[in-house]
Amino acid sequence: MIKDRVIQVVELKGIAKEKFYTQIGMTSASFRGKAKETPLNSTAIENILSIIPDVNAEWLLTGQGNILKDSNTKNRAISSKNGIPLIPVEAFAGAALNNGYSLNFDTIDERYSVPLFDDKGVDFLMYVRGSSMYPRYNSGDVVACRFVRERLFIQWNKVYIIDSKSQGAMIKRLLPSNNPDQVICRSDNKDYIDFEVPLSDIQNIALVVGCISLD
Repeated sequence: MIKDRVIQVVELKGIAKEKFYTQIGMTSASFRGKAKETPLNSTAIENILSIIPDVNAEWLLTGQGNILKDSNTKNRAISSKNGIPLIPVEAFAGAALNNGYSLNFDTIDERYSVPLFDDKGVDFLMYVRGSSMYPRYNSGDVVACRFVRERLFIQWNKVYIIDSKSQGAMIKRLLPSNNPDQVICRSDNKDYIDFEVPLSDIQNIALVVGCISLD
């Protein structure tokens, strides 16, 4: 069963189970007794693959193959002129799609081919800075991002890169506010408090769809 395999890889990686279950949006009760026989939803699977990027997705889903990927891992970033552009935070800030600025990705030389992201519609890669999203993302990790061109398509409690006029580019989890003209920005690191940003202050927004964690 897939949940048995989840437990197996968590134990192999030495990850604290309770914290891990919380990170994938579940509880330990889902991995005990009869509940362990139920399948995982797609969001939980996506979170597992993001948190443990070297787990073999085929093994996780079917039990076939090795637990971990080999040296030719699908999440390995290979320099490629036709790959996904790796942009600095400063380039994202002010590169909004609708405010007259335009970030010309054709001028970016640093590009990487990451087969794991081939079907995710990734527009760019970006380094994570700081510890506000720890333990989900560490400073130095590389996140894969897809532009959100319609605000109506924001998925609450997902992680986004947002470019605000007042605070620049930042990575946060977005939640709905009681004020329909604002959004709540939340860090996974509990040392950081929530704050609200007016929608009118957001110039650009991109959904984080994957991560390459660096040792």
